[in-house]
Amino acid sequence: MNPTITLSFTLNGRPQRVDVSPNRTLLDLLREEIGLTGTKRGCDVGECGACTVLLDGRAVNSCLVLAPQVAGREVVTVEGLAPLGTLAPLQEAFIHHGAVQCGFCTPGMLMSAKDLLDHSARPPEREIREAIAGNLCRCTGYQQIVEAIEDAARRTHEAR
Repeated sequence: MNPTITLSFTLNGRPQRVDVSPNRTLLDLLREEIGLTGTKRGCDVGECGACTVLLDGRAVNSCLVLAPQVAGREVVTVEGLAPLGTLAPLQEAFIHHGAVQCGFCTPGMLMSAKDLLDHSARPPEREIREAIAGNLCRCTGYQQIVEAIEDAARRTHEAR
């Protein structure tokens, strides 16, 4: 029998307490133990960005983070962007600009963009492209994604 440890952390604004094997990744914990499947499993080696979540406000590849590393910390997944069922401005911008095609990369792109916009109110295009450089998309060619992030930044800035 594999030993387990009890983790306490905050997930999408709510306290969590779960028993998990110490060799499980955060990605496994989210998808298989907690049932939040918005975070996608892609390459499992940190190359594609499909599994990007926020850990203490910064984008990380959840496939590279061991579950015990989140003890006492805050994790936000794509499900946490719209906790009340209303889309976040970033999500609305992705829809408006056609930045969602097959949708596989979208959760990771959204989380990388959220990290950027939380730390840079009006990032130039170069910063946007750098922020999503670790997120691979096979459908859109990135232009619509960049435009969506620019639009979300503009709308958020104007709303302040």
